[in-house]
Amino acid sequence: MASAQGSPSPQTAKAPGPATTPVRAAVVRDKGGPFAFEDLVLDTALRPDEVLVKVVAAGLCQTDLHVRDQHLPTPLPAVLGHEGAGIVERVGDAVTTVAPGDRVVMSYQSCGRCTPCLTGSPAYCALSFPLNFGGSRIDGTNALHNGEEEIHGHFFGQSSFATHALATERNVVRIDDRDLPLELLAPLGCGLQTGAGAVLNSLTVEAGASVVVIGAGTVGLSAVMAAKIAGASPVIAVDIVPERLALARELGATHTIDGAHEDTAARIADITGGGADYVLEITARPDMLTLAVDALAPLGTAALIGGAPAGAHAPVNMNALLGGRTLRGIAQGDSVPQLFIPRLIDLHRAGHFPFDRLITLYDFDHINEAADDTRTGAAIKPVLRIGE
Repeated sequence: MASAQGSPSPQTAKAPGPATTPVRAAVVRDKGGPFAFEDLVLDTALRPDEVLVKVVAAGLCQTDLHVRDQHLPTPLPAVLGHEGAGIVERVGDAVTTVAPGDRVVMSYQSCGRCTPCLTGSPAYCALSFPLNFGGSRIDGTNALHNGEEEIHGHFFGQSSFATHALATERNVVRIDDRDLPLELLAPLGCGLQTGAGAVLNSLTVEAGASVVVIGAGTVGLSAVMAAKIAGASPVIAVDIVPERLALARELGATHTIDGAHEDTAARIADITGGGADYVLEITARPDMLTLAVDALAPLGTAALIGGAPAGAHAPVNMNALLGGRTLRGIAQGDSVPQLFIPRLIDLHRAGHFPFDRLITLYDFDHINEAADDTRTGAAIKPVLRIGE
């Protein structure tokens, strides 16, 4: 069994450790520019809640590319990366749930003090945007520099496109399974938990419900696998890449729709008998969100999961909502990472969540190749091998 965060690791003496740690990091300096490797310094005089992690692997997510291209306003230059996994090297004085030597997956950051955090919904933390996209700690300080210039870090509380990451106790998940490689587990911290959580946590899809997933990338295929786990039927995957549609069928989709060559709305209506119970929109295209609402059966729910560029708007048929239909947004699959990530690992071990089939491994030096393969669709979930 994967362990939840509630069972603390054996405590060891917390030596102060060095005040700085050299890191090799992939830095984005210019809008749309490449990831460039630089030798930086990470200030590691740890604050009480901080955790220093030696990064072993990190998934590359579309959100990283949105920030690289400045569709989301994280300041540059910056070290991105928010699906990191590695080994704890040191912890702050107040940390009790992880200890040096623990294997951890890093996830999103939250404050732990606002109403959403205190009521079990940290994905909707009142400080979510500055904590995850602000390019610094919440107080504006930064731990990354090159001796002369500050480099924005703390991306999703980690900035894991580097040999070391500075996380906090709130956004690390201890993993007791020693036989599962961290290269496999890294993407659990964002994309995988987002797609699976949308089905299992956010929407609590019922057995026999009809589910449409628009976009068969990492998040969408995770949702397809989760819909199969929930017993949904039919499960319809929509994409424009034939290879992804073929994989969706292998992972649990009962039907697929090639959006480039088929009338998606008509096919959904035909397969579902008039409308779907749930439509998950992951592409973040405004026209697809409009379609998601229009494709619902009465009392159905459409969920926006994909991250759109800042300021994006979509037209919605207001009268459609009067049929009891619901439109809602979902962040991080409503996941509490310390609880949900171990559950996903258990589902994987049982053969129900074969997310390993989505992963393509790249050496850290090939991060720009991985980014290109993400853009073209050649890779579904690139994972960078950063350390050992």
